[in-house]
Formats: sequence, structure tokens, C-alpha cells
Amino acid sequence: MESIDRSLEPSAAEMRRLVEGALERIVAHLESLPAQPAADVAGAVELARSVREHLPEQGEAYEKLLALVFDRLAPKSFNTAGPGYLAYIPGGGLFESAVADLIGDAVNRYVGVWLAAPGLAQIEANVAQWLCEIVGYSGDARGYFTSGGSLANFGAVVTARRALLPENFLAGTIYTSDQAHHSVQKAATLAGFPARNVREVPSDERYRVRIGDLNRMIAEDRRSGLTPFMIVGNAGTTNTGAVDDLARLADIARDEGMWLHADAAYGGFFLLTERGRKTLQGIQRADSVTLDPHKGMFLPYGTGSLLVRDGAALRGAHGVDAHYLPTMPEAPDMVDFSQISPELSRPFRGLRVWLPVKLHGIGVFRSNLDEKLDLTLWATDQLRTIAGIEIVAEPQLTVVAFRLVRTGLSEDALNDLNRRLIKAINARQRIHLSGTTLGNRFVLRICVLSFRTHMDRMREGLEDIRMAVADLR
Repeated sequence: MESIDRSLEPSAAEMRRLVEGALERIVAHLESLPAQPAADVAGAVELARSVREHLPEQGEAYEKLLALVFDRLAPKSFNTAGPGYLAYIPGGGLFESAVADLIGDAVNRYVGVWLAAPGLAQIEANVAQWLCEIVGYSGDARGYFTSGGSLANFGAVVTARRALLPENFLAGTIYTSDQAHHSVQKAATLAGFPARNVREVPSDERYRVRIGDLNRMIAEDRRSGLTPFMIVGNAGTTNTGAVDDLARLADIARDEGMWLHADAAYGGFFLLTERGRKTLQGIQRADSVTLDPHKGMFLPYGTGSLLVRDGAALRGAHGVDAHYLPTMPEAPDMVDFSQISPELSRPFRGLRVWLPVKLHGIGVFRSNLDEKLDLTLWATDQLRTIAGIEIVAEPQLTVVAFRLVRTGLSEDALNDLNRRLIKAINARQRIHLSGTTLGNRFVLRICVLSFRTHMDRMREGLEDIRMAVADLR
């Protein structure tokens, strides 16, 4: 009789042991987040080399594997889930979303096509419509979830290209500011455009796209025989949190017959707040919008989305039939994600958004975002009281850029001084900041976006900044 190997089918007791063992470690890790260093990557190369290995033939004890992850590997990293992480664009990682992933992965239903799990597909469609509602889109809009803003921007470029350009699309040109995320250039390249077809428009003193330069560049390209077809506006840049004049960009796109895409990966969820709606005025007129729930909704990394005002454009760009796929019912209010997105096989990303929103309601997210806006303004006011600190970019959302200035130093010397400053601040390990270059100036950034960041940690962070500045005198 042929032997049967059931090693991959754990018993009920074994499943409980696996989950309980992991949960014990997870809870201890999360409870210790405030006390963990904001970043610790000392010995990173040696650590990475120490865990290189060949394909294992035999298994190891579960407890040993948990110890490797939680005791050796996770601590040596940026503490992106901690309250002191003020670098780049933080992603908090709501625990409820981790539970949703466990449920979704364990149930393991296929949501790539509607008929395979119609109720679960509808949950994800509901969540996409919630995001459309936040942006201000009507019921004709559609959206899908991605791993993040990079693939959402790629989807927007492809959708705009398919909607507005012929099969030979190489005359098409895209316009965005010099502050745009690098994923815009990458998206255009992956969509088949030469790098030169992406026009970098200068930004103004607030790091917003210069409207006059944009109009001039579009006109020049038309005269030279090119086809301007897409504008990518910023709704919260990575460098400074700058928000372009989206209403004026929408006017230009309308008058020129172009597609307007708003990259709101970072800034879009501030639409939940009154201040955010004022700052992002006009975004509802964009043809498409990138939103990252793993930023402004504090979800785990790997949760992005693309929304398109005219849902038919998504299907026109992505709809492909195959004989082996189940037939979609003739119901226009039903959504088959395989027909409006690039993926057929795909994870059930919608559940990780649905569960925390259903548990808490959207009001909790709104109040958290309002708190982050307040904390950023507070931090900016505190920075002004430190002798020698210059605010280089005032906060438009929850990013403030600053640097230390000393008379008599050249720009290169000032840049070196500020690199030493950020190193000194981060060495204290209560907060972690990142830097960037604006023009020829190296600056430090504070970005407040974790649901775990509150006034107590901000006070500690400003204290560390003051002490680091004092030590450099």
C-alpha cells in the first residue's frame, strides 16, 4: 500500500501550538516597542552573512526558528513600527491587520476572479469604494489593491497610456515635478517609455510644481510633434510633504486633453481631516489617484491602491478573457479584479483594510491623523526656538525639513555639519530621522505618521535634537 505523508497537515493541537507560540513572541515584541532603539543596524553585514544557508533537507525546532527571528534578526533593523520612527514615511503596522492576514491566509480563498469567492471579493470591492469615497469619486470609480505606491503609479501610467495613446505610443510625454517620487520614472520605463519622455518640471520655493513652466513645456513638446498625455501631480512628496496645486493641474489636464494622476501615496488619507481636505483641494478631479493604506491608515507594508475615476478605463486597460476562467455574471455592480488589475493570482489584501475599519470605524483614523498634524506643527515651532536651526520646508502635511546653519561656512561645510547632526541625533536611539537633498542643501526631515507616535516621544525627540545641536558647537 502506498504510504501517505501528512507532515504538512498539522493537527488541531499543533496548529494551536504554532499560533500560541508566535503570539507570545509577537505580543512581547509589540509591548516592548517604545523601549526598543529607534534604529539599530550595527553589524548588519556580519549578521546577514551569518544567516546565509543552503536549502535545508530536514526541519528544525519551531522555538529555535522563533528565537532566530525575534531575538537575532528583528532587533537589528529600523524600528519602523515604533513611536520614535520619524524617518522616510513611517508605516505603523496595525495589529488588527496582521490578524486579518492570518485569517485570509488560513481560509485561503481565491479572490482573483469574482465567482471563486463572490462574498469575499465583494468585501474587497467595498473597501476599494470606501477609498474612492474618501477621494471624492462617484459610484462609477473603481480601484484595486497593490503592494504599494510604486505599482499603483505603474498601473496609472499603463491605464492612461491605453486610454489616450495609440498602439505606437512612443511620442507620448509625461510631466511631473522635480520632487516626484522615483517610482514615477520607473513606472514610465516599465510601461515602455524612454526615460527622456518623462519631463521634470521645476518646483517653486514651496517645492510645488511651477505651473508656468509646465504650460511652457507642454506647448514646446506639442510644437515639436510629441504628444503630451499625462500629468503626475504630487499630493504629499517624500522629500517635504509638498502638495501641488491640484485644481490648477486639473484645469490644464482638461484644457489639454491629458490624464491627471495624483500621487497621494503619503498624503491622500489626510482627506479624512478638515485641514487635509483644504490642502488637497482638487484631488477629486484627478483621473486617477495612488493611495497607500500602509502609510496614512497605519497598515502593514504591502498595502497600496490605485483608484480611477472612470472605472471603465481600468477594464479597458486590463480586461483580457481566457477560456479557462469562470464566466463573470452580467451584473455591472459586481467587480472581478482580474479584469481591472494586472494580477490573476493575488492575495486577499482587502481584508487587512476591512477588519480594522469595521472594528474601529473611520473616525479613529481621522482623529489619529489630526493628532499627527498637530504634532508636526508643535515640532516645527519647537525647532524655531533652537539657535541656528533653519526651517527649509514648512509643513504642508506632517513633514518638516530643517537644517543647522552657521555663519561663515560654505555650503559643503554646512552639508557636512548637518550629516554629523543627524548622525548624533539618531545615535541617541530614541528617534530616527532621515535626510534628503533639496537643491544643493542636505537637510533633516521629521515625518510624523505612526499611530504609536504621541507627544511624549516628540518631546524626547526635540530634546535629543537640542542636545545634539549643543554638542556640535
